Amino acid sequence: MGLLFEAQKICKSFRRKNGTRVDALLDLSLTLQTGSLTALVGPDASGKTTFLRLVAGLLPPSSGSLCFQGQNYAGQCREVLAQIGYMPQKFGLYEDLTVQENLDLYADLKNVPQAIRPERYARLLELCAMAPFSQRLAGKLSGGMKQKLGLICTLIAPPKLLLLDEPTVGVDPLSRRELWQIIKELKAESSMSVLVATSYLDEAEACAEMLLLFQGRTLAQGKPEAICAIASGKSLLLPVRSPMRPRDLQAWLLDQSQVIDAVPQAGDVRVVVKDPCESLPCLACAQPVAPRLEDSFMLLLQKQDKPSEACAEALPKPPAPRPSGETVICTEHVSRRFGDFIAVNDVSFCVQAGEVFGLLGPNGAGKTTTFRMLCGLLAATSGRLSVAGIDVRRTPAEARRHIGYVAQKFSLYGQLSVRENLEFFAGAYGLHGKRLKQRIEQMIEDFQLQAWLAIAAQELPGGWQRSLAMAVGLLHEPEILFLDEPTSGADPLSRRTFWKRIAALSDQGVTVVVTTHFMEEAEYCDHILIQDGGIRLALGSPAEIRATARSLDKTVVSMEDAFIAIVQKARLPKA
Repeated sequence: MGLLFEAQKICKSFRRKNGTRVDALLDLSLTLQTGSLTALVGPDASGKTTFLRLVAGLLPPSSGSLCFQGQNYAGQCREVLAQIGYMPQKFGLYEDLTVQENLDLYADLKNVPQAIRPERYARLLELCAMAPFSQRLAGKLSGGMKQKLGLICTLIAPPKLLLLDEPTVGVDPLSRRELWQIIKELKAESSMSVLVATSYLDEAEACAEMLLLFQGRTLAQGKPEAICAIASGKSLLLPVRSPMRPRDLQAWLLDQSQVIDAVPQAGDVRVVVKDPCESLPCLACAQPVAPRLEDSFMLLLQKQDKPSEACAEALPKPPAPRPSGETVICTEHVSRRFGDFIAVNDVSFCVQAGEVFGLLGPNGAGKTTTFRMLCGLLAATSGRLSVAGIDVRRTPAEARRHIGYVAQKFSLYGQLSVRENLEFFAGAYGLHGKRLKQRIEQMIEDFQLQAWLAIAAQELPGGWQRSLAMAVGLLHEPEILFLDEPTSGADPLSRRTFWKRIAALSDQGVTVVVTTHFMEEAEYCDHILIQDGGIRLALGSPAEIRATARSLDKTVVSMEDAFIAIVQKARLPKA
């Protein structure tokens, strides 16, 4: 192994349209060895994408040097850039071309000799199990398959340095594992170096080196195990006693000055404390556990100045029991066809008022289609759907008045400012006069949008775009909130804030239906539906889902293990 790439004291600043200056990177230095695997992690707006774009030659640094095999190329150098592959978050697939035609196009763009193409195509398609789909239109692929196609298009001419910007965002756990297997196999074959920005700390933990950024600065750098050790002796697992729910205990713990982090884990709550010698009395029954990278990530990121008066001597009160039989969402034998394709196949489930209901499944499972039918945006082919007691198939417009919907994709008006988006959607929801102003000001305060009001929505960092979309969805105080992968690409810190807000909404009686590919987030839900290929596979509480999975595989521990066991079992050929 030798030195392949070096960045020295890189700074990068931007000017917004309103003239304000933003320092995206400050004095960042990084070296990459040949054949290395390095993770780039950090909260939203920490500078990860900016740095990758600098390395890829798409942006010039404001100051500092970028060297590839000893050659400075910050002023652009075709010979160097030809040896660097870059897969951005939104890779430019041509959706009206087939898989094979996309491969041909990128092979042409990268001047891959015709003589070696057949062998290269065969190897890449074999690696990602896409040979049977070579004639399928890219637009007809699932999210996971699109990511795989984007990856092999990037690798059609094997680079010496591969840059991956959140390659597994919006990808289910099974596809995520497959993507990483492809990356590791190709890396081993070619001694390629890989620099990957990721929101998944378990992915960073599998890398040889990592760099943690915060507001453009290096917060930590080194081997994951060394950074993981920062939380040594501070990680605990606290049992949750019925009728307390893990998310209730988590929300209370996050308000305590001694607690750095708390997150549900397999029915318990994992806690990271500032000082084990000064922990809360309620943690006396907690068991020490080995630290993980996410514990140290939160320890490094979290503000350490929580007010001391937040400390409490007693546990929070258990949630008040909900009225029995108060069903607000009901689907009965619902199906949706698109020509010969069945996206949702005879699915039935009910959701109670004030519940947090999780809809889980691999890419292409029919989750978004189910969402759109429940929101009255797409008509069911057959079956019955009711929302807030209203038949969605008969009167979809009336049902939508009770619903808030945060879509998976960016659904704001990008050129409008944050305030203009709030004003537009408030008017669209029928708010006016004093009430319109009150609701907008309330959302600005609740989501801490004050500093962003004059900024165009499309210029917001990803985390703030999600916050604005959530604020827009809650403007009219809906009874039911549908959230389609709301934390996709969000860092752990943003996800904690998001789920604390969801827990508070549920306590206020708002019913929440959410899809997610972060399986740990399923632990926040009261009930979970897992589906694949449009078919219902499992329905129950998180504990019931884990128990079902353990009957299939005794090694199941986490919700991700349970999800994979249930889906893989359903995909086995029927005897």
